[in-house]
Amino acid sequence: MAELEEGDFVLCTVDKIIGTTVFVKIEGNGEGSIVTSEIAPGRIRNLRDYVVPNKKIVCKILRKDPNGNFQLSLRRVIQKEKKEVMEEYSKEKKCISVLKSILGDNSEDIINKISKGNRIFACLQEARENPKELENLVGKENAEKIIKIISLEKKKKSIIKKEILLKTTNPAGLRLIKELLTSKDKDIKIKYISAGRYSIEIESTELKKADQKISEFIKSVEDKSRKLGMEFSLKGK
Repeated sequence: MAELEEGDFVLCTVDKIIGTTVFVKIEGNGEGSIVTSEIAPGRIRNLRDYVVPNKKIVCKILRKDPNGNFQLSLRRVIQKEKKEVMEEYSKEKKCISVLKSILGDNSEDIINKISKGNRIFACLQEARENPKELENLVGKENAEKIIKIISLEKKKKSIIKKEILLKTTNPAGLRLIKELLTSKDKDIKIKYISAGRYSIEIESTELKKADQKISEFIKSVEDKSRKLGMEFSLKGK
């Protein structure tokens, strides 16, 4: 499985709760923990109102400690991100089911080989454009059968949206803000909300790439706006 990074969203299963810490198993990627302050905003009277053993939850990776365990956050995951991860998990399970139905007893070995470098779903999607690698693993006939079934699955787009506040007392403020919010990337859409509030969004089938792209754009806007003496803030940061 591909290496997890800070900022990734992952599906977890609650393993146990000890004191004020929740321990989880990350789907296919080891273990992690969530401290109380990262469970939910505000005061928490009872952790079990939010998490119980064996419950599946979507978390955001904050960092990796020296022991290799991941420190996670539940409260920093919004509904759209949760939905996207759950959809990816569902697609992954469907792809594994397809491999098992076609490859039979050989499926486990093939699934393990693919999982070492990529997600099953991502690998099979890539095989639609370049089937050679899949053919080398399962044979041309089986590869054609797998690709035919996977091709029937439609990739669904999701919208990632973030909101910023951008204000200035500069007489040329409107022009400066317009220049700051102009992106060469056609995927990034900027919308005026009200009184210095703007939404920045991307519609994409790849949550991780879209989130990284929008974060880089916002960071660029923040850096440039501060140099110009503007007021900047990111909602939900």
